[in-house]
Amino acid sequence: MQAKSNTQPWIGNRLVESIFILSPPFVALLVVTLFPAVFKNSDQMPVAYWVILIVMIDVAHVYSTLFRTYFNPSAFRQQHPLFIAIPIFCYIGGVLLYLYSGGLFWRALAYLAVFHFIRQQYGFMRIYSRKENQGRIAGCIDTIAIYTSTIYPLLYWHFAGIHKNFNWFVDGDFMLGRSELILTISYWVYLFVIAAYAVKETGLSFKNRSFNVPKNLLVAGTFLSWYFGIVYYNGDMAFTTLNVVSHGIPYMALVWLNERKRYQTSGEKKTTLLRLTFNTYGGVILFTGLLILFAYIEEGLWDGLIWKEHGNFFRVFSLLPAVSTNLLLAMLVPLLALPQSTHYVLDGFIWKLRKKALN
Repeated sequence: MQAKSNTQPWIGNRLVESIFILSPPFVALLVVTLFPAVFKNSDQMPVAYWVILIVMIDVAHVYSTLFRTYFNPSAFRQQHPLFIAIPIFCYIGGVLLYLYSGGLFWRALAYLAVFHFIRQQYGFMRIYSRKENQGRIAGCIDTIAIYTSTIYPLLYWHFAGIHKNFNWFVDGDFMLGRSELILTISYWVYLFVIAAYAVKETGLSFKNRSFNVPKNLLVAGTFLSWYFGIVYYNGDMAFTTLNVVSHGIPYMALVWLNERKRYQTSGEKKTTLLRLTFNTYGGVILFTGLLILFAYIEEGLWDGLIWKEHGNFFRVFSLLPAVSTNLLLAMLVPLLALPQSTHYVLDGFIWKLRKKALN
């Protein structure tokens, strides 16, 4: 049984993918494990750490979608009705939800984000299993495994009846309760799925005399990051580290790798921005720099107009007046959240690849 690099289903660059797509959940878990007293139950987060995780990774990764959509001339020409309609739909829907209930708005956005996070892991799994010679049942086990790795921790969060020192967006955005029956059933299903996946992968590896390294690292990283981030640890720093690092960095890497490959293979005329961003590996600096700039501006507006929590970091925006009236909040909050809501919805369309494109 071998793990030959030339037979592995890499997207484009084995080293880049290993570092930026597959290793983040393991690196994040290692950091959390090395400092258990800091991460396990803390509900506090230092400002500098918040800036790295939230501004430079979590919010920044949202804007990487721009390079696959609005900043890509050919993609925009082909799908501009979709690219225009979705932000309008998200904003109008967000305003209506917020007018009815601010809590309902945040709840809807939180569950939309959860769905997006889960589907990203499924998408990566599909990419890294595209070359495998396995039957329908084995493929179903892969799908069940990747969904179980994310859904069981969420069920535990919802039904364990344990106070969590973290939330997705704001306090009360999830509908929490307590059910021993759901927890017991889901726990045994969780263990059964892990065992079934391990047995299936072992048999498949011996049958094909090869081992799918990226897919299995992806699945293992998903199981570990979601379990330890939600079930084992009960701290905002632990949850945010495992959640954000495992999701945001791989997403940005996927966008850059995909757009670089398209840049190199497409014969269409490229804009100066695309040439500088994807022509060489040095373009990664411009790519990440632009994402962080957009994220800083967005978070600055949130802090200056709504939260008023990090005025020292967002000094320019601290001069903005705090918005407090319900009508203005209903107009402003969905607007500030529009990059996120558009990213969640649009992402369900732009990564739908036919089998030919997937290969």
